[in-house]
Amino acid sequence: MFDAAFPSNLTEELCAVRKVIPERTFNDYPLTISKDTISYALDNRIMEFPDRMYLMDIADTTYDSLNQTQKQILCCIYTRSCDGYVREKYLRRLLDMPFDQWAIPFIVKLCDEYVLEIIEVIYNQLKDRDNTDIQSFCANNKTAMVKSYARMTSYWNEYYRKREWDFGKYVGRRLFRECLGYNRTFEK
Repeated sequence: MFDAAFPSNLTEELCAVRKVIPERTFNDYPLTISKDTISYALDNRIMEFPDRMYLMDIADTTYDSLNQTQKQILCCIYTRSCDGYVREKYLRRLLDMPFDQWAIPFIVKLCDEYVLEIIEVIYNQLKDRDNTDIQSFCANNKTAMVKSYARMTSYWNEYYRKREWDFGKYVGRRLFRECLGYNRTFEK
């Protein structure tokens, strides 16, 4: 399910990560190819990964046994977990390490989801960082980013408008504008 999500030069590292991922899934959900996938352009290729995965989490000792690249791959995979706590855990780990260009789509995809705490984690980690690499990625995926921005706006309207009535101050909008470089030119 993740062959198209990572550069081909990471095949060996991806195979090592696959070996530590449990075959058992949440609610015995079938471990098959996801029907819903996310696609982005990166480095002159289309990368694609599942929208949601129902994988059980791994032990911290197993995570610690991986090398840095394998940890980064594992973190990317688990950002697609059906469990918001697991997504947040691996997102934090990913943002705490120097991440490669191929990890950016996994981070960006989390910016349009409904879990406010995840959006806050991303914003707080990225707001003081030089995000030129992320902004360049977003500019190269304008169509997907317009859809993501609309989705984030919809979640604000449905779930968070009463808490933060001023959309200009909403953390999701600030994340898209300040960190991802989203502006009106994306919509043209």
